[in-house]
Amino acid sequence: MRFLYIAPRYHTNQIPIMKGLKENGHEVCFISHYTGKIEDYTYVQPVVAGYSKLFLVFEKLYVKVLKRNDSKAGNMKLKAGFPPFGKIRRLSEEFNPDVIIIRERSVYSIFAYLAVKNFNCPKILYNQSPYYEKEIKNDLPHRIVKALLPKVRMTPVLGRKDEKAAVEEGSVFVPFVMEPELEPSQKNWFDNNRIHLFCVGKYEKRKNIRLLVEVFSLLAEKYPVELTVAGECSSEFQIKYRQELLDYLKQHKLESRVNLLENLSREQMKEQYRSADLFVLPSTKEPASISQLEAMAFSLPVICSDTNGSACYVKDGINGRLFRDNEKQELLQVIEELTASRDKLVKMGEKSFHIIQEECSFQKYYEGILSCMDMEGKQQ
Repeated sequence: MRFLYIAPRYHTNQIPIMKGLKENGHEVCFISHYTGKIEDYTYVQPVVAGYSKLFLVFEKLYVKVLKRNDSKAGNMKLKAGFPPFGKIRRLSEEFNPDVIIIRERSVYSIFAYLAVKNFNCPKILYNQSPYYEKEIKNDLPHRIVKALLPKVRMTPVLGRKDEKAAVEEGSVFVPFVMEPELEPSQKNWFDNNRIHLFCVGKYEKRKNIRLLVEVFSLLAEKYPVELTVAGECSSEFQIKYRQELLDYLKQHKLESRVNLLENLSREQMKEQYRSADLFVLPSTKEPASISQLEAMAFSLPVICSDTNGSACYVKDGINGRLFRDNEKQELLQVIEELTASRDKLVKMGEKSFHIIQEECSFQKYYEGILSCMDMEGKQQ
């Protein structure tokens, strides 16, 4: 088939999907709003449609003048930015897709959907709102937005299934795709007799790297541990945040045990996963994270917060531990529980690898897409 994706950027979590599609004989066109600083185009070269010239004028005024001291001002484009309508339609017509997958409920996505709405093929919305939600918002603004976007929605976030859980009509759970990388039997543990903790995240407050470093300073008093952090560091706000972390490490004499890496390539990231013994993601209110699945693919146990959208891939006590969001003491407790038992780390790492094999294959993703297409066809 011919798959057309329209999304803000070509994210890391798309790479194994594109690889699976190409290797199984499908064609792919990926239209993005913009490019990220670190992207891997091995399987697909995205077409950058960009934004309408009118919006770019407004964005410059908003970011450079109205919100010049706000580190998150640039994120406004993800919700309010709109595309060059004609360019989206022309690119889509030239590709002539069999299925169209549009990312997020946003102004950009609404314009993109209107541009391709009359194409004779299934259209699917992709976002990371949970399959099991606490409540389905059905007020007038939400009804209007839903009416202007595809009726079938796919999500890789399962959420919590309990008596209060609700499932939005037209929703399908389609797991992230992640290829197994390092079998448990091939992994070398505890280099130099130390436990190596690894964290991935942009150098910004929401990723809670400072919280992890503070916890590490307490662990370092009792255990032979080291910590490596790898993340994007490109904006002035990210550079400032990283420098504050470096100052903290110097103040607490931890420079030799904590390494703050920046802007690594994909291969460099793989080397870090290979050499780690425990993956920790302390970020708060994370919609969904692909890095912890990458860690699992390298046979690593994982610790993340209970609000992380990807927490559904971490079986608490089986292949890792969950902690209450932003709870420093609880984060310390779960890390200490695992670092105190090397046998537990090894066994949990084996479970992580098997979960990737069983639950995150390309075949699972492809079957999910077919289910979405079937559902969309029945709603016509």
